[in-house]
Amino acid sequence: MRKTVFALATLAAAALVAPMITSAASASTAPASAVSASATKTLSFRGMNLSIPSSWRVYRASDQVKVVTGACGTPSAGYFTPKCDAFWLLGPKQIKYGHEGFSAYTPDQPYYPASDVQPCPFNGKDSQVFGKATAAGLRQVGPGHKAHYRSWFGRCVKNSNGEQTATFDQREWYLPKSKILVVDVWNTPGLADTLKNAAWS
Repeated sequence: MRKTVFALATLAAAALVAPMITSAASASTAPASAVSASATKTLSFRGMNLSIPSSWRVYRASDQVKVVTGACGTPSAGYFTPKCDAFWLLGPKQIKYGHEGFSAYTPDQPYYPASDVQPCPFNGKDSQVFGKATAAGLRQVGPGHKAHYRSWFGRCVKNSNGEQTATFDQREWYLPKSKILVVDVWNTPGLADTLKNAAWS
């Protein structure tokens, strides 16, 4: 097991700017395909255009975007912040240091921009540990673009004795030519369809 010291990766924990669109409404849990056109907005990132629910809040910093889809205690906080329903769009600066120990990201390991143990997505007391990929292959991300897809099995464990307290799947869509990585640990409803129906400019 990795070290038991909690520390956010300095490269991924930069403060994020205010949301592009402020919304007091709670985030939609319905699949994006079920949301009417009037209740959506377009999120653009490195030429990829996603139609997302208007209630999802978008935070940008450098070449990363955090999309908050539900409850979140600190929506502008960086990667690894627990208790925040969100997914991430990451560009080349983040991909460059996306593996444990800050080596370059490749689909053969989960995205993990840190050199030590990080908190469980559900709470800050337990640690996260990854196992093997449970799914792998190519997935369509709009016309003419395919992503290397992986779903990694994650566990939350107590630091005191390693007892498992929860499990999660970290889903990743990696587009090497477009230099985009999408990471989701909350099984965001509708995200797979949203990416499949992406438009490109």
